[in-house]
Amino acid sequence: MFQGGSLWAGVVSGVMSQFQHTKNYNKGLMSGREYAVHTAENATGAVGVMAGVEYGALLGTSMLPGLGTVVGAVIGGVLGDKVGRAVGQQTGQVIFRSQPVNNMTQPTTQTQA
Repeated sequence: MFQGGSLWAGVVSGVMSQFQHTKNYNKGLMSGREYAVHTAENATGAVGVMAGVEYGALLGTSMLPGLGTVVGAVIGGVLGDKVGRAVGQQTGQVIFRSQPVNNMTQPTTQTQA
């Protein structure tokens, strides 16, 4: 299913977003919890781009071979990214809101006895 252009579109999209969020996290502009939620969002957004490009191109080809393939792939990629990120954001917020997981995203501190 995911191969060729759609695979690379998803990978590039996810890596670029993750790079920006990692840079912001390292600068202290976001908390560990926010970073974890954005990481989930980036992963699902990348999968959404891959699926959107593939299925958009397929639908576009069925309507108008050639130009429809390109237009369908672009529109599908954009819509897939939006849906994937929304799913990832909601899932990440639910997962990383729980107390045990939230404790894992906090920096550890050592106490002296």
